[in-house]
Amino acid sequence: MNIRSSMDDILSRTQSIIEDLRDLEGPLLPILHEIQHTFGYVPEAAKPVIAEALNLSRAEVHGVVSFYHDFRDHPSGRHVLKLCRAEACQSVGGDALAVSAKSKLGIDWHGTTADGAVTLEPVYCLGLCACAPAAMLDDELHGRLDADCLGDLIAEARR
Repeated sequence: MNIRSSMDDILSRTQSIIEDLRDLEGPLLPILHEIQHTFGYVPEAAKPVIAEALNLSRAEVHGVVSFYHDFRDHPSGRHVLKLCRAEACQSVGGDALAVSAKSKLGIDWHGTTADGAVTLEPVYCLGLCACAPAAMLDDELHGRLDADCLGDLIAEARR
């Protein structure tokens, strides 16, 4: 697929998503979530299309995308590993797990491994405070992590 057909696909699919969701009360967030679900990120080319359809400025759309940590402006790896950085997790070893994860993966926060397998993201509370430290691999929550459990999660994601 060449760049032009790729851009045409992004614009066409974005328009379709907007048409499906524009009549919702407060449609911007649902549209952005569906675009990210479709493409794996929110393409820059989609922002002006969304802005025009919803009578917003491009700056308003960009502001929402950049404000919420879950929205990406570039594709993620095949798997996303989110480590909780909130106080409860930090108090029981979350910082050491973060250092370990970055070391094992060879990347920093928001980075993706060279093989495209894993993107590492910080999150500020997964709601598993009683089971800290916690992580989420793709959409699956994991609590009471230690170095061995984290190693297993990383190995699973790299397969």
